[in-house]
Amino acid sequence: TVEARAAKDVAVDLPARLVWNEERTQRIYPAFAGRVTAIQADLGQTVKAGAPLALLASPDFGMAQADTAKAQAGQSLAQQSLKRQRELFEAGIIARKDLEQAEAEAAVAQAEVARAAARTRLYGSASGVNQQLALTTGIAGVVVERNLNPGQEVRPDQNGPALFVVTDPTSLWVQIDARESDLASLRPGDAVTLQVPAYPGTTFTGKVTATADAIDPGTRTIKVRGVVPNTDRRLKAEMLATARVQESRAGGVVVPAPSVVLDGTQHVVYVRREAGVFEPRK
Repeated sequence: TVEARAAKDVAVDLPARLVWNEERTQRIYPAFAGRVTAIQADLGQTVKAGAPLALLASPDFGMAQADTAKAQAGQSLAQQSLKRQRELFEAGIIARKDLEQAEAEAAVAQAEVARAAARTRLYGSASGVNQQLALTTGIAGVVVERNLNPGQEVRPDQNGPALFVVTDPTSLWVQIDARESDLASLRPGDAVTLQVPAYPGTTFTGKVTATADAIDPGTRTIKVRGVVPNTDRRLKAEMLATARVQESRAGGVVVPAPSVVLDGTQHVVYVRREAGVFEPRK
């Protein structure tokens, strides 16, 4: 027998799963079609922001580089024409409208150079035409996924996983499947304690960051997301965990789970009325 007590704070265990922190994760896809010529990063490798992960031979990127070179040539020609028109105007040979036309053409050519150069500079070098497209990472982290091989043909419209996934594993997201009654204890900013089977007896502390606005129709649960620090990198993505939260109860009685028995279709507990005398209660 155990003494029944009024329900105030109850520890509730909820199923959870660890995933990559998407705010610190980048999935890299090719911007142009091409063939893989070199792979410069592998699984588990630490990379800096801007580091090349692979090189592609891309005729499509070469066309973008050629467009930049053409725009630069057009700008040079427009500037020379503007210089001649200005000299002729100062000499009184041409009308002002001809000078204004030359100035407009020079401005258009300059804008076209800026557009073309910005596009090629976003993915690689804006000087020269070498058709070499580098897949680079925009964040510093660890390569946790690689889905390409030397000589492989890739396209920006192909279906499938990202060619590379780079993330910062020192911070992970935890996805908790909560019930409607658990939401009062899983508000953004609330603390949550995690336990994983790989480290028995060890607890990890996280913080709730967001709660879904809809119930999953398949599981009838609500997705709750939290952040867990992982500076020592002991936790791994896709680990299953148990999230323990403290919930406050306004009423009711707390009884041990093994005390609840199923009698037909009703759950009952046996309460001791006096020494040696027990009665079932729903």
